[in-house]
Amino acid sequence: MKTIDEIRQEIMDDNPQFTSKSWTPIFFAHKDVRILIIGQAPGIKTQLKETVFMDKSGDKLRDWMGVDMETFYESNLIGVLPLDFYFPGKAKTGDLPPRKDFAEKWHPQLLAAMPHVELIVLVGTYAIKYYLGKDMNKNLTETVRNYKNYLPKYFPLVHPSPLNFRWEAKNTWFEEEVIPEFRSLVQSILK
Repeated sequence: MKTIDEIRQEIMDDNPQFTSKSWTPIFFAHKDVRILIIGQAPGIKTQLKETVFMDKSGDKLRDWMGVDMETFYESNLIGVLPLDFYFPGKAKTGDLPPRKDFAEKWHPQLLAAMPHVELIVLVGTYAIKYYLGKDMNKNLTETVRNYKNYLPKYFPLVHPSPLNFRWEAKNTWFEEEVIPEFRSLVQSILK
């Protein structure tokens, strides 16, 4: 089996258009990961900083999980795999979606190198659609509301972006019911 470092090098070799810009693939993985967060793709700031969730979205995600920065970044128990490991570029509104074939090629290899994953947290519509496929409810809201249907393997969440404040205000059940359950599950796995 390949190591995570070997896979990282293969990803860089396979993406010369980004490697030539001195961009590294943005993901956070270790052989001891227990909780894996799957997201969309890095934004340009994340790509340039080379650190995942080091922003307001990350602050909120860590709060939802009930973990501090040290646990998130240094315990080797939490990993992050976007559906694409490079900033995909700008669209008219927001960023372009992750490349369709990227996760299909690299996620299985990286998951095999992290054999202790107990929970995969699906953050946002792209991750939920990719991993749940036909098992997804009619939309993001209903999928998140019915998160228990996807346990014990997956836990779907709305993206923790500050831009989702309207969604959170309209769906108060999320903070009242889903987040406490999510936090409790995360804590039980990390103990």
